[in-house]
Amino acid sequence: MSDSLQFDVDLIQRYDNAGPRYTSYPTAVEFHEGFNTTSYKKHIEHSNQRGGPLSLYFHLPFCDTVCFYCACNKVVTKNRAHAEPYLHNLYKEMAMQAELFDQHRVVEQLHWGGGTPTFISHQQMRELMRVTRQLFKLAEDDQGEFSIEVDPREASAGTIALLREIGFNRLSLGLQDFDPQVQKAVNRIQSEAETFAVLEAARREGFRGVSLDLIYGLPHQTVTSFNETLDKVIAAAPDRLSVFNYAHLPERFRTQRQIRTEDLPTARAKLDILQSTIDKLTSAGYVYIGMDHFAKPDDELTLAQQKKQLYRNFQGYSTHAECDLIGFGVTSISMVGDSYSQNVRTLVEYDSAIQAGELAVFRGIELDQDDKLRRDIISQLICHFSLDIADIERHYPIDFAEYFHAVFPQLEQFARDGLLQYNWEHIEVLPAGRLLIRHICMAFDKYSQGSQQRFSKVI
Repeated sequence: MSDSLQFDVDLIQRYDNAGPRYTSYPTAVEFHEGFNTTSYKKHIEHSNQRGGPLSLYFHLPFCDTVCFYCACNKVVTKNRAHAEPYLHNLYKEMAMQAELFDQHRVVEQLHWGGGTPTFISHQQMRELMRVTRQLFKLAEDDQGEFSIEVDPREASAGTIALLREIGFNRLSLGLQDFDPQVQKAVNRIQSEAETFAVLEAARREGFRGVSLDLIYGLPHQTVTSFNETLDKVIAAAPDRLSVFNYAHLPERFRTQRQIRTEDLPTARAKLDILQSTIDKLTSAGYVYIGMDHFAKPDDELTLAQQKKQLYRNFQGYSTHAECDLIGFGVTSISMVGDSYSQNVRTLVEYDSAIQAGELAVFRGIELDQDDKLRRDIISQLICHFSLDIADIERHYPIDFAEYFHAVFPQLEQFARDGLLQYNWEHIEVLPAGRLLIRHICMAFDKYSQGSQQRFSKVI
């Protein structure tokens, strides 16, 4: 086990309650419809006054088949023609957004997510990137981080070559598990050959980084079976790995009702799988970044964390904290100025707004000074496992001990349990507390206190 991480089963079981993943603070649960298009445009004006680089996110919701574990916003269809009107609406939304932002601002980060982004045709991919470059100023290849989520079942060597040609330099491959019984239970049949063929194609084409996504807690998984998948993955040596905890919430996500609850591993079995996974990956040289993420020692995420420059947003950990994020497409979330906003959820609502010449924003939140303070604290803890209290007091007009007097009893309990140590100038999360960082962050989250909202378990 890496000395940066300590696996204490008793502590994990005691603290393993539900909590946010903190891809934002406040979380999307707090977004409200009082925040509208007018609110969003006001924050764009403030953002332009500040200046700085941009990040673009494109949500491409279409999938050819449904994976039963999936909780993403998606449209499952065999008819590829359904993508065409959506893309035309996307172009119109991009044009409306581009008019609002200072054209001199450089796009340093871009991401296509879904759904399955490679559901669209090669020509549609070319056109989407062409329109993007026409409307926004994209950074040069050696400076920009342009990534895409790829389903190996939907990508050939030709697809990977095309993606590199049009400007992508990072990709994330969905894998989940190689075990045939697990794949059948979640309706995702995916061979090792097609998965690693895409990874090797990405290396041949000169992609700067490849990440593999796994999920633990799926039906029929055991320590032994998941270790077999991990051995194959480690041999392939991806730059990054995400090992997500499957949150079984069939009452919220209809497709998850296809998974038999009795086939899921027990809570203790899931912990055993997680512990074995951490042991294997850290022994293989991967660094635990936090929140299910691992990276090689020389990866940009690892280096950013060492320099205290790591950041977290809706795509996970990032190295571009200075970027305002513009989301395009259904359900996409933007982070502009001191606000978060989200687009409408359905294709019908999206089409209606765009055809009317309106932005598709339907809810969001404007951050007050307290929100920004707490966001800064949570971001530092979840990215760097530490908090410089003196630095917080320099940036915000508060006396930390007085402002957060209600939090200190929780910090004291965390300290007694060996999760962290603290004084009046610094909080340091200890190896036993790093797996429970979401729980520690919740102590500073004014919205989570007593909240009945449903989140996934922290482990």
